Amino acid sequence: MWTLSTSTGSGYHHGDLRAALLDSALALLNTAGPGELSLRAVARHAGVSPNAPYRHYRDKEALLAALATRGFTELGERLAAVAPGKEPGAEVIAMACAAVDYALDHPGVYRLMFGQACSSHPDTIAASDAAIAIVAEHIAAVAEPERREPLRIGIWALVHGLSTLLLDERLGTPTRAEADALVDTVVRTMLGAGPERPDGGSAAR
Repeated sequence: MWTLSTSTGSGYHHGDLRAALLDSALALLNTAGPGELSLRAVARHAGVSPNAPYRHYRDKEALLAALATRGFTELGERLAAVAPGKEPGAEVIAMACAAVDYALDHPGVYRLMFGQACSSHPDTIAASDAAIAIVAEHIAAVAEPERREPLRIGIWALVHGLSTLLLDERLGTPTRAEADALVDTVVRTMLGAGPERPDGGSAAR
């Protein structure tokens, strides 16, 4: 399993050069954004020669795509780790919270994952599709066949929208617990498993 590091690093000494370059690219991405990222800057941060990154990445776009691919892979691992719930829709709610938590944990990579620069790279598309497939699998356990695709799209859009609003602080600056509670409430409402109506009935499905 990959681990996204946020350390500034003290140079590359041994081991996996590809991973060291990605870690350095991530550190620079979080501090300066993708616009300021370059292979030369990544090499300098990793403590290797200016030509070293070209052994693995032909250009900056390939490096960014590798970061986005790794992000989708790790997001998929978080989604796959969601445990079965005891109530209908619990897995979907937990999955949504896991996805938003990932965005809040890795804001630079998350923005890159959904940015235009990496949207057409085959590896990134494959990793994104794999993560979406996990979402679809969770939804299939709680929804009738005819509702699964629109619900998958709705949940995916909802999670991405909430993540973006939280990252941009358009919803204030909630604590992580408050953010999780917000995601829980919003997804429950979308699933029709929200608070009971005053007349004692449940929310419409």
